Amino acid sequence: MPPQLINRISAIPPIQRQSMIQLGVTIAVTLFGFVSTMLFSHILGKDLMGVYYLFLAYYGVFNMIGDAGFGGAAVKRISEGKDQNAYLTAYATLRFLLIIVSTLVLLAVSPYFVDLKEYELVHWIIAALAAAFFGGTITMGVYGLGHVGIRNLATGVNEFARILIQIVAVLLGYSVAGLFGGFIIAIIISGIFCLKYFTFRPARFTTRHLKSLITYSLWIFLIGSGSLIFSYADTIFIGYFMENGDVGVYRVALQLTTAGTFITTAIAGTLTPKFSNWSAKGDLTRIPGILTRSITYGLLLAVPAAAGGILLSERLLYFFYGADFAVGGTACAILLLLQIVNVFMVFLGTTLSAIDHARQSFYASGSAAILNVVLNVLLIPIIGIEGAAVASLLSITLNAVLLRHYLKHYVDVRCDLRAAAHIVFSALLMAAFILVYLQFIPLTNVFLVLIAVAAGAVLYFVVLFRLDREIHDEIADLAKQFGLPWPCWL
Repeated sequence: MPPQLINRISAIPPIQRQSMIQLGVTIAVTLFGFVSTMLFSHILGKDLMGVYYLFLAYYGVFNMIGDAGFGGAAVKRISEGKDQNAYLTAYATLRFLLIIVSTLVLLAVSPYFVDLKEYELVHWIIAALAAAFFGGTITMGVYGLGHVGIRNLATGVNEFARILIQIVAVLLGYSVAGLFGGFIIAIIISGIFCLKYFTFRPARFTTRHLKSLITYSLWIFLIGSGSLIFSYADTIFIGYFMENGDVGVYRVALQLTTAGTFITTAIAGTLTPKFSNWSAKGDLTRIPGILTRSITYGLLLAVPAAAGGILLSERLLYFFYGADFAVGGTACAILLLLQIVNVFMVFLGTTLSAIDHARQSFYASGSAAILNVVLNVLLIPIIGIEGAAVASLLSITLNAVLLRHYLKHYVDVRCDLRAAAHIVFSALLMAAFILVYLQFIPLTNVFLVLIAVAAGAVLYFVVLFRLDREIHDEIADLAKQFGLPWPCWL
């Protein structure tokens, strides 16, 4: 990389620089993931895809037990800069013991879950938990030291490795077992990638360190449990009330909606260490401006993705994943709206936890999680996967509202209404264009769908950059600092 370019990139403020790196990784990984999921969907079909998503759901549950929130607590304490070796050693010890507990719980309950008996899921989940102990301990340590860019790159390495291994394994005929194996091996590879920056040494820890981790981890665990319910309760309940194929359709539709979360994911991953450090120093005045701008940039992609996706979701699922998945169009449209609300939930929740108010964050996520479970049980038997989508939308909305209620007592929470109005107007104009396009051009093949998507996206960004010069100037400056071309006519 040319020295001048390195100097320009180094001059970018840390949060912006790390967010841009994470954004690039997220976009590349997500696009690669979309292509691979399309391949898997066509080769394996919706039933086996449903089995894979159930594996991910059960792994998520038992890995949460195996971490118990100590990962987040370790990042918090290590980022504060005191007794870093002792805190990491205490975390690794606790995680090892909890992985054993989690495995024993899995073995105890497996006879009662039909899904776990199929395809030897128990053995695969145990292997994944063991891999997570190695990879998770290392990446959490690196993250706590403030190497956010390295952690983000490790996430990208994990995803790329997983997808590559899975593609090769599936093409070689290993079917869904290839998906399981690729997932596990990639966790190990990401841990190896971070080893160079893992500068910790084993150190004696005391009950003070354990108490500090336990006090904070309790709320992280409870918050994580709420997040876990948002992530996987719908999957597990669909698998219980319906068929594996319905799980596959729903999760594929959900994956499609993540096209609107690139920016949110990229920025949120960089905020925790910074906000935590500022909070430890008693300097909360630097947070509101960054929080407001983060929300604006999260909406920058989530809103147009929803506006265009609602109109095109059925056709996108049909052409990209196969005819069997087109029935998920309505659920996909609902989940696109969810991603808009998710922008607020992610940033507000990240901030509240980072400034050491995890208890209030739990109150919000816990209340929403209960609502999520109740709505899933009530709605899925009646209206199927659309019921799961509605349950998620309503519960995440409640979560966001409660998070704002608690956070406003510590940090000035504002949304840039002017910028938000520009984003909404540009997205509505794009949606109007797509509606006109649909009236004159039937979407009979994938190329016509892609033309609608590309033309709508260009129209959206041109209008937005003309309306909001502040957004235009910030993005243009970042692009130029990274050595990327920027059209003069914009």
